[in-house]
Amino acid sequence: MTSSKVPVLGARIERFPIAGSFTISRGAKTEAVTVVAEVSRDALTGRGECVPYSRYGETAEATLAAIQAMREAVAGGLTRQALQAAMPPGAARNALDCALIDLEAKAAGLRAWSLLDRPVPGERTTAYTISLGTPEAMAAATAKAAHRPLLKIKLGGDGDPERITAVREAAPESELIVDANESWTEANLEHNLAACEAVGVTLVEQPLPAGKDDALARIKRPLVVCADESVHDRNSLALLRERYDAVNIKLDKTGGLTEALAMADAAQALGFEIMIGCMVATSLSMAPAMLVTPQARFVDLDGPLLLTRDRDHGLRYDDSLVYPPDASLWG
Repeated sequence: MTSSKVPVLGARIERFPIAGSFTISRGAKTEAVTVVAEVSRDALTGRGECVPYSRYGETAEATLAAIQAMREAVAGGLTRQALQAAMPPGAARNALDCALIDLEAKAAGLRAWSLLDRPVPGERTTAYTISLGTPEAMAAATAKAAHRPLLKIKLGGDGDPERITAVREAAPESELIVDANESWTEANLEHNLAACEAVGVTLVEQPLPAGKDDALARIKRPLVVCADESVHDRNSLALLRERYDAVNIKLDKTGGLTEALAMADAAQALGFEIMIGCMVATSLSMAPAMLVTPQARFVDLDGPLLLTRDRDHGLRYDDSLVYPPDASLWG
C-alpha cells in the first residue's frame, strides 16, 4: 500500500444478496445495494457505508457521484465538522462522515466512542424484522423467530389487524413493534392502532405518510408512535412533538454519525424516546450506529442478519444480542 500525507478519497458501489426477499409496503428487494467511501492518509484508511434510499430520491449512482465530487475537498483537509455544511443530509454524507471518523480514530489510536467523548456501547438486544406478507406467511416466518425477544413487524395497510393478530399468536412471548411504512390512512388509523394495542404491541412506527400525519395530534394515542419518514435531522424534531412519542434515528437520514449523535441529544431534551434504526446493509453500516445505542430505548440494527453474507470482521450477533464493533471493522 502506498501512503500519502494528502488524504485520498475513494468510493464504490457494492451489492450483498438478501436471504429470500425483504418486503415492505413500498415493495420488495432481493439485494442490499450499498455505497462505500474510503479516505486514506499515511497508510491508514477510514471506511463508511451508506444505503441510498429511493424513498428520498436517492440512487446508488448519484450517491457515488456525490461522494466522488468531494475528492478535492477531502484532499484539501476537509474535516467532519466542515462536512456538515459542505453536503446535505443523506446517504452520501453518511458514508463520508463515518469514513472520516474511522480515519480520525485510527490516527489518534482511539476507539470512536472515546474520540467523540460518548459512552462506551455495550451489547444490546436488536429487533429482528418480519417482512410484509399474508397473515399466514407472516405467522410462519414469525414462528421461526419466536424465540427472539424483540420482533419488528412490517405492515402494509389493508388487512393489518389480521396480520398482527396472526403474528402475535405465533410469538406469544416476544415484544412486538410494528412498522407501517406510511401505509395507513386517517380513516383506518384508530382501528389499526386499536388492533395493535389489543395484542400488546409496544410501538407503531410511521403509520401515516410524512407530511400527512396531522391526525396523530388529534387522537388519543394508545401506544407509542414513532416517526421515521417524518424525521430526518435535528431541524425536523420540533414540529413533531404533538404527533409522535419517539423518533427513529438512521444515519442514512441524518447524514452521518456526527448529526445522529447531536440529534439523539436534542431528541432526548425534547422528551422523545429514541429508536436507532438501519437500512438493510452490512455491519459496516451498523457499527457507527452502535454509538447511539446507549441513548436508545429500541435498537433495530438487524441488517446483516437479513443478508446471505456479511463483510469480513462483521459485528458479532449472538442470536438477538449485537455487540460493539471490533477496531478491525470500524472505529
